[in-house]
Amino acid sequence: MNVEEIKSRLSRLESLHSAFENKFPAIYGEKDREALLETVKALHTVSREKLEVAAGLYREMSGVGGYAEAQAKELYRNEHQMKFRLEELLSLLSRDDYDSRVKLETAMERLVQFHRVYDYAVRKALGELTSEVEGMALLTGGEKEKKVPTGIMEELRKVKMLEAELGTLKRFLLRLYTHPGDVHKVEAALRDWHSRGLLWVEARNVEKLSGVADAGEILEGLTLIGVVEKKMRGGEGVYRHRSYSPG
Repeated sequence: MNVEEIKSRLSRLESLHSAFENKFPAIYGEKDREALLETVKALHTVSREKLEVAAGLYREMSGVGGYAEAQAKELYRNEHQMKFRLEELLSLLSRDDYDSRVKLETAMERLVQFHRVYDYAVRKALGELTSEVEGMALLTGGEKEKKVPTGIMEELRKVKMLEAELGTLKRFLLRLYTHPGDVHKVEAALRDWHSRGLLWVEARNVEKLSGVADAGEILEGLTLIGVVEKKMRGGEGVYRHRSYSPG
């Protein structure tokens, strides 16, 4: 495993992602078909390179295993999905028949919806991988090639996770002390969604129904104290109140 090569790939991905995110807003509200086509082409060019770099990174991290490999896999999966969405748009924009025009609006909605999850998921994976690689660099002591003991990396990851959870819990308790009504509203909104038949609920839906800003932060706190369950779906956290859990 070449730590310097991995760091180089991560740096390149961060640069490409920033370029991609700077270009992406141009698709919103664009009415001119030709202008939209050019914008999507530009995004696809960046996306294609991102996927290529992410694939190389995934191959490198597969030799490490554990959490680092899982994050590299998640990064690759999101880049592959974004490239697919953009290619779907390119195909529809290259034709001007009635059927393509009808499908274009739906494809745009799917792309925009996915992008809401994509940006966060990619930045999170890049951040986690950067931290993992920094740990590897310390453990390898400057050597170019050396396999890092997976057990050590897993222990370091657990420490980082505990630190993150402690920070989340502190923010939740402060919110509970200063604005207890917000916590009750978020919990009530989550239950409300369940009563409507939605078993797992996204944070933004809870925020919309409760009217509480940053509802996701409260949901994370409720998860830590055992009131709410959380799982990942499509790179995004979804929540379920334990009173609605089976059994």
